[in-house]
Amino acid sequence: MGDMQDNIPAYVAFAGSRQVAAGSLPEVLPILKQRFDRDRSDMVLVFQMDTGRQLEFDLRGTLDEVLARVVPEASKGPGRPRLGVVSREVSLLPRHWDWLEAQPAGASAALRRLVEQAIRQQPGKERARRIREALSRFLSSMAGDRPNFEEACRALFAGDSARFASLIDRWPKDIRDLALCQQREAVTAEEEAGKPG
Repeated sequence: MGDMQDNIPAYVAFAGSRQVAAGSLPEVLPILKQRFDRDRSDMVLVFQMDTGRQLEFDLRGTLDEVLARVVPEASKGPGRPRLGVVSREVSLLPRHWDWLEAQPAGASAALRRLVEQAIRQQPGKERARRIREALSRFLSSMAGDRPNFEEACRALFAGDSARFASLIDRWPKDIRDLALCQQREAVTAEEEAGKPG
């Protein structure tokens, strides 16, 4: 419903200006692995769309080995890697630990619920800002040398949708389509923020 994850894939992969894969890592990595096996010099850039950051994967070995490196099958410590759960240290006051341990399903489940709640309740303007920052990072990598790049970024952060669309109109289709989709998500998040609760 206006949340970025509804319409924008978690990961996208580009070969040049053409999008070659999109979705979750288990959906994207087999495509990347196939391309890598066909031509190891094939240059593909992968982006995590909620941050706009570029990622690199070791595609050597079998597909199972590639996937195991990203989400290891065997846990080397606490956490549930099959589910994408990562164990990290958290420092809390004793009263916080007491409260967490008294929650149904334990401390970890309570923390996950609290974080999910906070994400869902994040103000629309903040969500819009995060979407725009992620898009800006993506565009910096994929379109930093394109005509009107700087002006397009200014229009993006100013919330000027029409100008943004006009400035990127001649960019490669896949880059432009993804940028417009993400930009619409930012606008939707702001509109939802303006609705009475």
